[in-house]
Amino acid sequence: MQELIVTLIVASAVLYLAWRWMPASWRRALAAKLAAGGQRAGLVNEESAGKLAASLAKSSGCGACDSCSPACASGGADKSKAQQGPTEVPLTRLR
Repeated sequence: MQELIVTLIVASAVLYLAWRWMPASWRRALAAKLAAGGQRAGLVNEESAGKLAASLAKSSGCGACDSCSPACASGGADKSKAQQGPTEVPLTRLR
């Protein structure tokens, strides 16, 4: 039983890693196929299939979510600020 659980955990990790590092064009195509397959199987309706495909097709990093830094959440308006590099913070001596 433990071997089965470990196998499932490892398989899940491998699938996640493959999905995470898959080229974006492949990920979008596969997401559309998975959503269409779910719709054909009757698991989701047409609207949910579209949302599922859009959700699965998102890449990680800037633009993948709307809850990260303001530069990413704004859709690129402030990306130049985000790409300027590290901000220097003066260190003061604490007493």
